[in-house]
Amino acid sequence: MNDELNRHQETTSKFEEMESQACPLSFAQLSPEALIQACVKSDAAAWEEFMRRYHRLIAGVVFRTTQKWRESSPPAMDDLIQEIYLKLCADQYRLLRAYDPKHPDAIYGYLKIIAANVVHDRFKALHSGKRGGDQIVEDLTTLENRSGVEQDLGTKQAMERDILLREIDAHLNASLSGDTAVRDRTIFWLYYRQGFTAKAIASLPAIGLTIKGVESTILRITKLVRRRMVETELVKTDG
Repeated sequence: MNDELNRHQETTSKFEEMESQACPLSFAQLSPEALIQACVKSDAAAWEEFMRRYHRLIAGVVFRTTQKWRESSPPAMDDLIQEIYLKLCADQYRLLRAYDPKHPDAIYGYLKIIAANVVHDRFKALHSGKRGGDQIVEDLTTLENRSGVEQDLGTKQAMERDILLREIDAHLNASLSGDTAVRDRTIFWLYYRQGFTAKAIASLPAIGLTIKGVESTILRITKLVRRRMVETELVKTDG
C-alpha cells in the first residue's frame, strides 16, 4: 500500500518540478488565504499551486484513514481523492470560502479534517448497507438552491426529485467504467447539479481536460444515461 502513497507523492513532486513554469511566482508567494481566494475564482494557475502545496497532504490523509477501514486499494484512494476535490468545489467553493484561519498553518488542519471526514463518511455509508453511489448523491443534495429557490426537503416533489437523482446515479454507475469513471461522474454532477460551465470544470486541475473535452464528456455521458433510462422503462413495460 505504500506504493500507492508513493505514487501520489510522485504526482506532487511533478507539480513542484513544474512550479516555475506552471505556477507564476505571484501564486507561489501567496499566503494560503490569498491562494484560496484565487481558487474560488476558478483560476487554473491558482489550482495548480493549490495542488502543488496540498495534494501530498490530502493523499496522505486518505491513505492513513483508508488503512483504518482496511481498504487502501488504489481505485478506492483515487475515488476518495477525487471526491475530496469535488467537496472543496461544491456549492460554489463553500468550504473554501468558509475557511477562517486562526494561525498561519491552520490550512493544514482544515484540509486534514475535510479529507478525513470524506473518507469516514464514505465507509460509514458502505458499512451501513448503502451503495457507494448513494453517498455521492447525498453529498450533492446539499447543493440545492442553485437557482436561489428554497427547497422543502419534506415535500412530495423533493422526495420524487431525490428518487430521480438516485436513479440517475445508478445509471451513471452502470454506464461508466475504466480509469475515467470517477472523473466522468464528477464532471456530470458538477455540470447538472452545481451549474458549473464547461469552462469552469476544465479549469480544475483534477479534471485534466480542455473545455471541448469537458463538453464532449458531458454530451457522451448524457446520451448514455438517457439510453439506459429508456431501455429500463422498456423492460418494465414488457414485464
